[in-house]
Amino acid sequence: MAQEAAIRLSTVSVVDALVASLRGRVLDGRLGPGTTFAETEIAAEYGVSRPTARSAVTALVHEGLLHREANKPAYVPQLTRADVDDLFLVRTPLETQVVKVLVEKDAVPVTAAERAIADLDRLGPGAPHSEFVESDLRFHQSLVDAVGSPRLSRLYRGIQGEVHLCMVQTRHTLGRERIVAEHGGVLEALRAGDAEVAVDRMREHLDGACRSLQRLFEGEQRGA
Repeated sequence: MAQEAAIRLSTVSVVDALVASLRGRVLDGRLGPGTTFAETEIAAEYGVSRPTARSAVTALVHEGLLHREANKPAYVPQLTRADVDDLFLVRTPLETQVVKVLVEKDAVPVTAAERAIADLDRLGPGAPHSEFVESDLRFHQSLVDAVGSPRLSRLYRGIQGEVHLCMVQTRHTLGRERIVAEHGGVLEALRAGDAEVAVDRMREHLDGACRSLQRLFEGEQRGA
């Protein structure tokens, strides 16, 4: 791992703080694909014990932000077109079902969803790409969490790291104005209690994101 200036950890929990610091470096693109995460190097760099470093690395592996093979250090993966296809194979049916359930339960998280949309809309052109992606994905997470199913939320968080990583690595966005408008359209349908429209708008939004990412990979292959 490339050495950076002295790093301070907040006093929540050493492992959690270490995970947050490493996660931020990966999602900001400072530690790119292929970067290895040797536990001894992390322990030395942050001044923590090796078991603490191991716990942090294991947490990031579970989030999908790192991959690890037997007897080798964990590393930042380079996600592929196949990864995109697989991620949306999971996301699309899950999130369209989520909006349907929210209407049935009358459990639309208006405040959280509106805040995520507003935060995305306020980001300036110089904002880090990871902040853009975080605001985008926070809207989706707020809908999932509003269902009130711990297992569903845990399942979604299990893929969200890879979704975030994919969008950071490709520098992809549909464009701030389009995403804000499409998120707003989904929320509008939810507030109106129209499950059919909400499902259609969510599917269109996710299908558009998937196609855009696929085109980026196809363009890279043609230019290779």
